[in-house]
Amino acid sequence: MRIESISQVASLYKTTKTSAKYNVNAASYGRDYLSISQTGQDYQIAKQAVAETSDIREDKVSRLKNKMSTGSYSVDTGDFAEKLLAHYNAMNN
Repeated sequence: MRIESISQVASLYKTTKTSAKYNVNAASYGRDYLSISQTGQDYQIAKQAVAETSDIREDKVSRLKNKMSTGSYSVDTGDFAEKLLAHYNAMNN
């Protein structure tokens, strides 16, 4: 198939170049901004506080060390076995 009139086809597809005018001042009119809710701010503060704390509670560790060194630290074997079984059952479920 041969197309004789290219101008007619071009007019159908509107291939003529249009000049776009952009308003440079309008681009600076709407700026993006970020707003964090109060809940988000509280979460960030709490997360930072947790990150700054030690994983080891020195007060408990020192108390237990003192009890162990003096021989006054005792573990109830029944209580220990019960907690051990509960932990084992939780892992298998």
